[in-house]
Amino acid sequence: MLEREFDQFAREYEGMLGQAVSTSGEDARFFASYKPADVHRHLLSAGSEVRGLRVLDFGCGVGLSLSYLGQEFPDADLYVADISRNSLEFANGADCASCLVQFHPELPLPFSDRQFDLIFVACVFHHIPQPEHHRVLAELHRITRPGAWLFLFEHNPLNPVTRHVVNTCAFDENAVLIRGTEMRRRIEGSGFARAVIRYRIFFPRLLRKLRCLELFLTWCPLGAQYYVAARRDDDH
Repeated sequence: MLEREFDQFAREYEGMLGQAVSTSGEDARFFASYKPADVHRHLLSAGSEVRGLRVLDFGCGVGLSLSYLGQEFPDADLYVADISRNSLEFANGADCASCLVQFHPELPLPFSDRQFDLIFVACVFHHIPQPEHHRVLAELHRITRPGAWLFLFEHNPLNPVTRHVVNTCAFDENAVLIRGTEMRRRIEGSGFARAVIRYRIFFPRLLRKLRCLELFLTWCPLGAQYYVAARRDDDH
């Protein structure tokens, strides 16, 4: 079902997303760009390597984040994966991608064990049936190397503007939003460790001069989106 849904929306995806998020005064590219920048910043603050990484953009869709991942990690070996063949055809225009892979939602991911240093997941899990979350997260854990990172971004159901955007977006018709604390619990339950939540996007474009304060508000569970960052421990 998900493959058919996103095949259907692939051509209009960016425009539809832009219309849905227009309440913020920003377009789809704004929301695609801040996430890789956050990942890069988080890795640097944690003292982790940011060069020469093998990166997977899991659930890449039409590839809105790919050019920004390429900017933040210019020497990365960047893989992208999605269930929608039509979406991957649009993502194929990204020169920074090393490999594009279609996967089946009910089968193991077509990657070898311990293959990736960094997995990037941007607003994917609210589309995955919740009973499947543990299995998918366990697969992501399987394909990460010891010490590797998972960054999972999601919409925050505690933010009323976010709920409005999701409720009015055609391709989010079957979406089920997950609280950050619950997402962290599921990630840790799948083998990842030291998971932390960071809340993001507090101010619309009209108040963009206040965005310099946002990095001091990542503890506050009212941001429009959040991410959970976690690692695969060396002994797991």
